[in-house]
Amino acid sequence: MFLILLFSIIMNPIVLFDFNLNSNIDNWRVVDDSVMGGISSSKFFIDASGNGVFKGSVSLENNGGFCSVQHYPKPVSLKEKKIFSIRLKGDGKKYQFRVKSERSNYYSYIYEFQTTTDWQTIEIPITKLYASFRGRTIDIPNYDGASLEEIAFLVGNKKNENFQLLIDKIEVE
Repeated sequence: MFLILLFSIIMNPIVLFDFNLNSNIDNWRVVDDSVMGGISSSKFFIDASGNGVFKGSVSLENNGGFCSVQHYPKPVSLKEKKIFSIRLKGDGKKYQFRVKSERSNYYSYIYEFQTTTDWQTIEIPITKLYASFRGRTIDIPNYDGASLEEIAFLVGNKKNENFQLLIDKIEVE
């Protein structure tokens, strides 16, 4: 019985967010480079199909260059989990998936991924997220999943560009 319970705990994914037409996105927040004087802009909303849509325009003017959207799930431990699994549809651009073990941390754990223009499932090994602050890697161990208090998506490819990322589901397996 113990092995069945353990297998069930390990194999059942934790759903961090499953977008649909009734999704409440009040705890999703856009943070663009305007916090540093830049002029990039983005928005986050639910489209007619029930997907989360993160879209906007990145500008390098005024030392800018990024747009992000952050979500604050209920704090959770991912200690028994191995992979973030994100179903999304991109625009062929590179994005960052970011997490914080504590919202008050000045740094985030980051994983870069390339999108296609088709629906795809991005699988991110938890231990591959590395610590970074303002584009610089920090010399501390990679993310261990002990605690999760924030998730985010960021686009900042060092060029002026429009972007759009559709998100269907974010879970941890």
